[in-house]
Amino acid sequence: MRDSRTRRCLRIRQLALAVWAAAAAAAVAVPASAADPPLALAAVLADARTRNPELAAARERAAALRQIPNQAAAWDDPMLGWEAWNTPPSFRVDRADNNIFKLSQKIPFPGKRRLAGEVASHDAARGAYAAASVEIAVVAAVKAAYYGLWEAHAKLAILERDRDLVTRITRAAERKYGAGTASQADALRLQVELTQVANRIETQRLAIASTRADLAALLSRPSAEIRGAPEAPAPPHLAATLDELVALALARRPELRGEDEAVARDTTAVELARQSRLPDFEIGVSRFVNDGRADGFGAAAAVSLPIFNGAKYAAAIDEAKARLAATRTERRRLEDGVRRDVERAFLATRTAILQHDLYAATHVPHAEQALRITEGAYETGDGAFAEMIDTLRGVQAVHLEHLAAQGEFERSFAALEQAVGSELPRAAAPAPAGGAPAPWSGDRHE
Repeated sequence: MRDSRTRRCLRIRQLALAVWAAAAAAAVAVPASAADPPLALAAVLADARTRNPELAAARERAAALRQIPNQAAAWDDPMLGWEAWNTPPSFRVDRADNNIFKLSQKIPFPGKRRLAGEVASHDAARGAYAAASVEIAVVAAVKAAYYGLWEAHAKLAILERDRDLVTRITRAAERKYGAGTASQADALRLQVELTQVANRIETQRLAIASTRADLAALLSRPSAEIRGAPEAPAPPHLAATLDELVALALARRPELRGEDEAVARDTTAVELARQSRLPDFEIGVSRFVNDGRADGFGAAAAVSLPIFNGAKYAAAIDEAKARLAATRTERRRLEDGVRRDVERAFLATRTAILQHDLYAATHVPHAEQALRITEGAYETGDGAFAEMIDTLRGVQAVHLEHLAAQGEFERSFAALEQAVGSELPRAAAPAPAGGAPAPWSGDRHE
């Protein structure tokens, strides 16, 4: 009987080694980044501002709009013309009675071209604000992807610590089984638990590759060029109030500044529509080259008569006024949306802080204490195996939820910065009484 139990214990140990080898093979299958330097957020953001194609396209559109005001404010090109009068049937222009060389210039009524240039200048300023809005959105997306990658790495670390802990408990179960104080079913259930953890580790390594691909796309780089693990963020903290953040957003949000430029543009367009009722001019000089007579010069002047199309210009003024009213309404709608966005992001951020602090101050230390007590009781024969397994799973769930709360805060904080329209300071959070609880490391030794 003793030999049979020993052989079963050896088979269980061989099974544990096989599971461990499978986990090690999974680790080798994905290139390790432990030797790489940490992936710094500042460097990633600088890279995104330089390489992100969406941001580059927005900047080029803004650069194109900056070239329009000078074109809109410029006069029409002067016209050089030639006419031949009373040309003989042979079409010999040198025998025509008059060869006339003319130079003319259209002159808009003073102020028209200036106003047209101002309209285009407001559009150019609006394009610059649009590019700034794209930059803020790209920065927020990069931060969300960066901390998503950090969360994936941190989750892998928790699962690897879980694997080490399950392995340690499995050895304790093997010793108890060898001593006849535990059943073979207990040891086998732990092997199943170890296999599940190994599968989750392998799956998590694939999740890391997926989140790395998301970040690489924002940087316009191949995934292989994104090396190292992201740096751990500071503890969640938000000092500003909702009213302060809303006021900051109304002052800094580039979309609002862009709509202000749109209102100014359409206000100028109304004045330009009124100016369209005023006449334009054209002047010209001519040189007459005459056949058989003395050559000479001529001059010409013309003026448009918009008075005969009064209804046309009145409709243009009404159109410009309607566009201005619509833009002002759109600006108000956008302001309402900014308030909503800030409040939503603020509430999501506060919720993540509350969840994180609750786990850090209560759930995590209680779960770790429960694990120490339950594992010790199991090894001394005073605890039930099922209770130990449930406690082990509960500790893992608590640490993963604690980690998820930190990741959710970082994503919500990035969304809050986007809603406000600028980066917000990250003041250090006060340390909990007695110090912040350390992450679960399974540091209890046999």
